[in-house]
Amino acid sequence: MNMHDDLEKSRTQLKKEATALQKMGEKLVLLSDDQLDRMELPTRLLEAIQSVRAIKSRGARRRQMQYIGSLMRGVDAEPIEQALLAIEQGAYGQAKTFHRIEAWRDQLVDGDDDRFQEILDTFPDADRRRLGQLVRSARKEKEKNAPPKSARNLFRYLNALAAGK
Repeated sequence: MNMHDDLEKSRTQLKKEATALQKMGEKLVLLSDDQLDRMELPTRLLEAIQSVRAIKSRGARRRQMQYIGSLMRGVDAEPIEQALLAIEQGAYGQAKTFHRIEAWRDQLVDGDDDRFQEILDTFPDADRRRLGQLVRSARKEKEKNAPPKSARNLFRYLNALAAGK
């Protein structure tokens, strides 16, 4: 991007871009140190992100976020945007897997024996006896309205199967 490109943009467009960069900076503040380290951010930007976490005053925090936004203007935002997108998609995939495993557990506890066979077919390493015992225990708990200890154990077992452990 050269100086001529900035002259052709309206003030509104420049403000929108600055706001978008500041919002991207807000997303960066929410990331863990490990995730930030993998992004290979410039040192000044990384220090500004880490310092904003300690600020309690709303006004000071807002000013620091504006400073982060101004630092973002001097950085190529494309790789940062791609990294944030990858992190968000990873979280979405984890949530989707979690909900799928929850559904399996609920179907097994509710007596869906077809799902039982489908899980055994999908995961050949699954221990038929252990899975059956966990399902029976979880069904008994549900009948007695007992705390769902076995249902949690069943979820953990299904989660381990899905993770390939």
